[in-house]
Amino acid sequence: MSVARPWASMIPSRVIERKREGETLEEATLEEFLQGYLDGRVEEYQMAAFLMAVHFQGLSDRELETLVRVMLGSGRVLDLSHLGRPRVDKHSTGGVGDKVSLVLAPLAAELGLYVPMMSGRGLGHTGGTLDKLEAIPGFRTDLTLVEFRRVLEDVGCAMIGQTREIAPLDRRLYDLRNATGTVPSIPLIAASIMSKKLAEGLTALVLDVKVGDGAFIPGEPRALELALTMARIGRARGVRTSALLTAMDRPLGRAVGNALETSEAVESLRGAGPPDLRALVLLLAAEMLVAGEVEGDVETSLRKAEAALDGGRALERFQRLVSAQGGDPRVAEDPSLLPAAPEAVPLRAERGGFVTRVAPTPLGYGVMEMGGGRKRLGEAIDPSVGFVLHVAPGARVDEGEVLGIVHAAAPGDAEHGLQALRSAIEISEEPPQPLRPLVSHRVRGSEVEVLARS
Repeated sequence: MSVARPWASMIPSRVIERKREGETLEEATLEEFLQGYLDGRVEEYQMAAFLMAVHFQGLSDRELETLVRVMLGSGRVLDLSHLGRPRVDKHSTGGVGDKVSLVLAPLAAELGLYVPMMSGRGLGHTGGTLDKLEAIPGFRTDLTLVEFRRVLEDVGCAMIGQTREIAPLDRRLYDLRNATGTVPSIPLIAASIMSKKLAEGLTALVLDVKVGDGAFIPGEPRALELALTMARIGRARGVRTSALLTAMDRPLGRAVGNALETSEAVESLRGAGPPDLRALVLLLAAEMLVAGEVEGDVETSLRKAEAALDGGRALERFQRLVSAQGGDPRVAEDPSLLPAAPEAVPLRAERGGFVTRVAPTPLGYGVMEMGGGRKRLGEAIDPSVGFVLHVAPGARVDEGEVLGIVHAAAPGDAEHGLQALRSAIEISEEPPQPLRPLVSHRVRGSEVEVLARS
């Protein structure tokens, strides 16, 4: 008499149907479906249909735990315990103008942490850290794990893309989600982020969860749910995980576009840069020090972070990082070495009034339309294109005043950029309603602390 195997009835179409109808899949069934996708028994179109079903129906806690476990187990998990000092990373859920990692990683390393940062490329309308780093001439994000470990040991931080050895299931699903419009799903976002981060051999993790109409999860209740979900996953695997809810109802900083954002990050490392970018970097650095148990309170950590940033030590660390990963370290002193678009066209206000809104999403898609983001998997991008904003919500402008500059590769592309910028900036006779606070909530473990209210 043969013994029935728990996954013997795993038929891909049936798994998709059950999830489409909101059923909870058995652990063995879901695991076999996921393994089947890795070894070719489940086709791309079947996984695409499954992701869409999850997008609408969600996953139970048990299903989510299974997904994270299989993602993590599909590749290697690093052991960095020999480093001695805390290993703490930061991850953002994605925003427009979010160049925080380029400033934060060298700053946190200068403050005594090891920062093994594994980042992604642009996803949907949001830019990716890897694309910004690769705007630096020669910078390599495709390091092997041996090279990654060496840079981390020598510099204190290393910034790479997801290697083939780390969570390969997530690597494939990440691209498929981007191509099928299934990015804004809480369980899929949580599993994707946490599988990569748990594979990094971290002591602690700080999450920057974006909220607002430019975020993948725009509403505050669902953004908090995402933060709590990821904190729960991290805690279950022994990684101290906290999160800050940060505003994405407007772009972060002034620059949107890969090389332009990298230039703005260098400006911030020199102690200047937009106030909102600087403030967020310092708050996240302080949270990393507390999560890594280097410091016991945020206030002390903030003072240390500010001194390191203003004293130029973080910039020197960034220069070492760029050099160690094959890039031109002169960029830290001369950002004009970054790629520059041949067209720079201003958008002028058609009337006077108050800037009531600078919508991030049209700008993100505008960069994509001009060639700075991917419409298809594996597509090459132009790092030079994008926008530089001259106004923020609440500003009073006169007719004819420059609202922003479109950086484009050709006149036709510049016209697309002007249309995007025009649709993003709203001007009214009345002052705008207050914006979301830059940082509204802190999540530590299962506790939610309100830091500021809208």
